[in-house]
Amino acid sequence: MKAVFKINDANPRQVEVDFNSVIVAGWAGRDMAAIEHHIEELAAIGVPRPTSVPLYYRIAENQLTQSANVQALGLESSGEVETFVFAVDGEMYVSIASDHTDRKLETVSVAMSKQVCVKPVATEAWRLADVAAHWDELVIRSYIVENGEKVLYQEGPLSTLRTPQDLIAGYTGGAAVLPQGAGMTCGTVGAIGGIRAAADFTMELFDPRLQRTLRHSYHVESLPVVA
Repeated sequence: MKAVFKINDANPRQVEVDFNSVIVAGWAGRDMAAIEHHIEELAAIGVPRPTSVPLYYRIAENQLTQSANVQALGLESSGEVETFVFAVDGEMYVSIASDHTDRKLETVSVAMSKQVCVKPVATEAWRLADVAAHWDELVIRSYIVENGEKVLYQEGPLSTLRTPQDLIAGYTGGAAVLPQGAGMTCGTVGAIGGIRAAADFTMELFDPRLQRTLRHSYHVESLPVVA
């Protein structure tokens, strides 16, 4: 999948990435209490406990999309905001993506539930080097629309999650930079009020130090489930 990101810094430009590998880093909490909370949250809807943490799920690269309109089978899928890191010419960048997941299928196979849903990713990114020193201050959040109202669905600082460098090293066997063409999501925070589906999802990465926000919204069209 070919993606284009706008980089708005002292040198505004666009970077283009031809993704050939997408990795979802699951169970990426920095402390076991936060991981256990998310495990219990998913267990409440029937998802089995992971065999180890973190886990790295490979996703087909054609599941990555920058579209604002996506499709999913049925009414039981939902989004999760995560930071999304990738490399261009040896330079690491950070954006945001949604690990959109089929929650009904997740009770059968987590890997399959992630594979069947597209992974929306934003159209803007920052240089990782510009936020690395204050990474723990960054905040991810998401909103859904319920009964016509925009509702805060997730919110939490990145201090609760493993750093990209840690997750990348765990996946690559020691390297702190992803190979060109690879993108990785880096974990999420719990849902406020429990995991639930919604047709409209907005995700953000907020930098309080530099007072800027990455934002992306998408709408899910539900496809009929037929036998």
